[in-house]
Amino acid sequence: MNHPKFKAAAVQAAPVFLDLDKTIDKTIALMEDAARNGAELIAFPETWLPGYPWYAWLDAPAMWLPQYTQRYFDNSLEYGTPQAERISKAAKDNNIVVSMGLSERSGGSLYISQWFIDRDGQTIAQRRKLKPTHVERTIFGEGDGSDLAVWDTRLGRVGGLCCWEHLQPLSKYAMYAQNEQVHVAAWPSFSLYEAGAYALGPEVNTSASRIYAVEGQCFVLAPCATVSQEMVDEMCTTDLQKALLKTGGGYARIFGPDGQQLHESLPAGEEGLIYAEIDLGLISVSKAVGDPAGHYSRPDVTQLIHNKAPRRAVVDTAPPSDPAPAVERPHGADEPALPAMAEL
Repeated sequence: MNHPKFKAAAVQAAPVFLDLDKTIDKTIALMEDAARNGAELIAFPETWLPGYPWYAWLDAPAMWLPQYTQRYFDNSLEYGTPQAERISKAAKDNNIVVSMGLSERSGGSLYISQWFIDRDGQTIAQRRKLKPTHVERTIFGEGDGSDLAVWDTRLGRVGGLCCWEHLQPLSKYAMYAQNEQVHVAAWPSFSLYEAGAYALGPEVNTSASRIYAVEGQCFVLAPCATVSQEMVDEMCTTDLQKALLKTGGGYARIFGPDGQQLHESLPAGEEGLIYAEIDLGLISVSKAVGDPAGHYSRPDVTQLIHNKAPRRAVVDTAPPSDPAPAVERPHGADEPALPAMAEL
C-alpha cells in the first residue's frame, strides 16, 4: 500500500498589520519560498490576514472600538474578492496546498477562519472557529458543528482548529473520530501577558499541539505568528500596554503522530518557515498503541454527540407546490417547493 509522503511547511512570521494587500504580498512570497524548497503544503497562523487583534487584550472596548473596528473590518478577507483570488492563484502557480488563517468578513460580521486551498487553486474547505476565546468575542462570531470536519485530499485526511480550540476535549475528540491524518493547529503568537498569564504562554500552547498529535495519532502543523515592532508601536501607547504585549512570540512547530518534534526550532523572534517530512504510513504504528476513537475507546461507557448540521440565522421557505394544474404566473416565475424537514 502506498502512503502519501511529502514535505510540509509552517509559517513563523508577522503580518503587515491591518494592511490586507501588503500581507497578501508577504503571503505569496512565503508560498513561493516554501514551494522552492519542495514543500507541498504550507500552513499560516491564526488570523494571519490581516493580523491578530491584540488591541482587544490591551484596553476596554470603548477605547479601541473607534480606532480599530472599521480598519480591521475593511482589511479582513472576504471570499470571492480579487484579494482572495490572488491567494488561490498563488496556490495554483506554486502547485502547493495552503491552509490560510484569516479574519473572514461575511456580511457585517467577522469570523476567525481557516481556508484550505488545493494545489490547483480550488477551495477544499472553509471553516470557522467554533467559539472565540475570551475578548475575541467582542470582535468575532461563532462557527457551528459543520466546522468540526476533516476532508479527503491527495495529501491525506486534513483538518484544522484554531488556538484554544485545542483545549476543548470534545471538539478534539470529534476530529479524532474522523480519522484525521494531517492537522493544522493555527496560533497567533505567545508574547501576551508574559509572567502574568502562564496559560497564554508557549509552554502550555506548544504542549497542546503536541498532545493533539499524540492523542489523535496524526501529524500536526502548528504555524505561529510573531509580533513585530511595528505592531507594538501601533497598539501600545502606554507603559502598561508595552508591558502587556512584547515583540516576538513565535513558536511554530511540526509534530509527528508519536508526539515527536520533527525539525529544529526557529528563535522566538525570528521570521521564517519550518519544514518537516510527512509520511502517513507512520500513523498506523501509533494507532496500534492507542486509537482513542477506535480500538482504545469505550463507547459503552462514554460517547460524544456531534451535531454537524450547519447553523443558519435565516431559513427561507416557500409555499408547497400546488398539485392542481399549473396556472400562469407573472413573468413566468414558478415558486419553489417547501423543503422537506430533513433538508432544514
